[in-house]
Amino acid sequence: MKSFLWIGGVVVVGIVLMLVGRGGASIEPPFELGVIHPQDNIKGLAVSQGAAASSTVVLMEYSDFQCPACRSYYPVLRQIMTEFGDRITFVFRHFPLSSIHMNAEFAARAAEAAKKQGKFWEMHDLLFEKQDEWAKANDVETIFKNYAILLDISVDQFVVDWKSKEVKDFVRAQRTHATKSGLQGTPTFFLNGKQIQNPASLEAFRALVLSELAK
Repeated sequence: MKSFLWIGGVVVVGIVLMLVGRGGASIEPPFELGVIHPQDNIKGLAVSQGAAASSTVVLMEYSDFQCPACRSYYPVLRQIMTEFGDRITFVFRHFPLSSIHMNAEFAARAAEAAKKQGKFWEMHDLLFEKQDEWAKANDVETIFKNYAILLDISVDQFVVDWKSKEVKDFVRAQRTHATKSGLQGTPTFFLNGKQIQNPASLEAFRALVLSELAK
């Protein structure tokens, strides 16, 4: 696989961190960097064995659905999960950079609304695969309603949840946590609790996971 360093790497937030970090619900216990939280979106061994599962590698991503670099890592992460199966746990956290990506928070809320009907990961995949369709659209509600139809979930319930205070507060709480924790952009990855430099290729990502599995 070609290196994706050319994509521009991480989207650097810089001075806009102060703008994106305002607001957010109180989450108990609070989120921690690299540590699985009971409300996290998780796939892998920890789902079936509980967050205390220790016989797995935990890969955590802070991501923005509208971020081009995040979109580029999406197929790489899918391949990693396919290859390693239950030996790896993947955790997705929302870090919508709303000041530079106008629809990022709306997309994060769409994923959380779909989760209410058991379709978080399906919506997660659609949002990345169809990023060009909604990223700069003025009417994202209609587009996301069409995605709900594709996922065969209740559109009416999806819209209610998408607009709900609960969903808005959860997304903003994860964003606020990321900002207050000093994260500098998206995607940001943690592997077994430690922040890693974004791998330049699938092969580099695979090597990091294999190294953790060997420990």
